[in-house]
Amino acid sequence: MTQAKNHPLEGIRVLDLGRYQAGPRCALMFARMGAEVIKIESLTGDESRKNPPVVRGQSAYWVQYNSGKKSLSINLRTDEGKEVLRDLVKESDILLQNFRPGTIEKMGFGYETLKDLNEKIIMINVSAYGQTGSYRDRVGFDPLGQALGGMMSLNGEPDGPPIRNFFPLIDRITALHGCIGALAALYERQFSGQGQTIDVSLGDTGFTVNEIPISAFLGDGIIQGKTGNGMGMDNSYQTSDGWILMAATNRKMWERCCEALGWDDWVNDPKFEGRNDRRENHKIIEERLIPWFKSKTTEEAVDYLNKFSVPIAPINDVVGASINPLIEEREMMMEVPDKIAGKIHVTGKSIKFGRTPMTVGSAPTIGEHTKQILTDILGYDESKIENLESDNIIRCD
Repeated sequence: MTQAKNHPLEGIRVLDLGRYQAGPRCALMFARMGAEVIKIESLTGDESRKNPPVVRGQSAYWVQYNSGKKSLSINLRTDEGKEVLRDLVKESDILLQNFRPGTIEKMGFGYETLKDLNEKIIMINVSAYGQTGSYRDRVGFDPLGQALGGMMSLNGEPDGPPIRNFFPLIDRITALHGCIGALAALYERQFSGQGQTIDVSLGDTGFTVNEIPISAFLGDGIIQGKTGNGMGMDNSYQTSDGWILMAATNRKMWERCCEALGWDDWVNDPKFEGRNDRRENHKIIEERLIPWFKSKTTEEAVDYLNKFSVPIAPINDVVGASINPLIEEREMMMEVPDKIAGKIHVTGKSIKFGRTPMTVGSAPTIGEHTKQILTDILGYDESKIENLESDNIIRCD
């Protein structure tokens, strides 16, 4: 009988050459699911270690994308450093990189080279616009994915300018695409015995998040306009002390809202029969909703309508979101020890497995695990490690 593993991806090793967000966030998901993720960084450390905001000397940016990983600090501009990475490729399952297309080949670690070292290796390539296509060589970041795919054109009020999301939605979804693709490749590898490449990009994700309006235009020339925060039953409303968002879009929700607010005259009114009917007559609905919400506190409105199963939530600021009980109850942000800050909150358990745990660890210092990795995985002896360190090939913390 095969003994069950403690974590879903226990025994999987990932080499993380990612930078900024999309690549490291993808590798973070593997770390949370129990894979051994080795962060490959320079002798001076990943540049995002210095990114703000800073909590007691520690970058809150850095720890969100790298907690639970091991740090191997190595100079990949040297032949000796490249030899260390080649040795690690032979002992690993996944290599992730998000340099500009062509860069990893110039470094000597293109897929054909990796495959010669380890035919089972899976390579995740994250880039701005993909490994192929006419935009391949362009530089790009999350906001450009939002712009390219049309999402920004639909954000904001109808008479306002295009607006981008504050948080990196494109990076996050691209990271998930890379993780999902690699998990599928791991499964397929069990049958073929071979690895393969995964190609995900910010540009591709920009189109996927806007897929419904694009489909409508390509299919029938329909051009989606801005709707701001919504209209009618799917809209934001000001309360006496804040704001709420209501998203009561279907017929059952309409009936429950009418019951809650005493709209007996409207529940079966043909003007509000279907979703499109309610959208067309949204101003009439808003004439009743606006004063009702203004007469209530946010807590009163949310608590009351939730009793009738009307979808509603407060529009929190950062403070409100940070003190929401779900963050602790659902372990979405968890405080971990930190060698610089003492302790710090990091991204928690976004996936809850019924039987196996997720792992939430601390962010490593530069080269914290270099010696352990070279000794335990590659079998380097003390003398070799000391020589590599004295020659500035590696850094041990």
